[in-house]
Amino acid sequence: MDSVAVVKHSASVAEEPVDRAEAAFIQWLIDRRDGAPNFELRRFRISPGGKIPPHMHPDIEHIQYVLRGRYRVRLGEKEVTVSAGDAILIPAGTVHGYLNDGGEDAEFLCIIPRRIEYKTVWMDEQPPRSC
Repeated sequence: MDSVAVVKHSASVAEEPVDRAEAAFIQWLIDRRDGAPNFELRRFRISPGGKIPPHMHPDIEHIQYVLRGRYRVRLGEKEVTVSAGDAILIPAGTVHGYLNDGGEDAEFLCIIPRRIEYKTVWMDEQPPRSC
């Protein structure tokens, strides 16, 4: 089946709360429902004080681009502060989480591969590590 070109304005895409997050929202701008065979494009918005708890995707990497705001991102064992213009690569299996401790909304685009159905593993569901 051949793909068909799609153009959508972000205002036409519903914003939904992010699972397990506080004051964080997602828009699926282009996804499998649009016939995208290889990638999906999402837009996230995190309000001041909002957060997305630590989680990881064991089988997929993803790329993010910060559109506006300033926020903290946990990437594995380190934490970085990002702002508009920053690009982030999150390798498969890397624990990541977000906290907007600034005074304005933070927004970023996130591109994920569509080659498989991806799984999210929330760190609060992990069994305790053995010593």
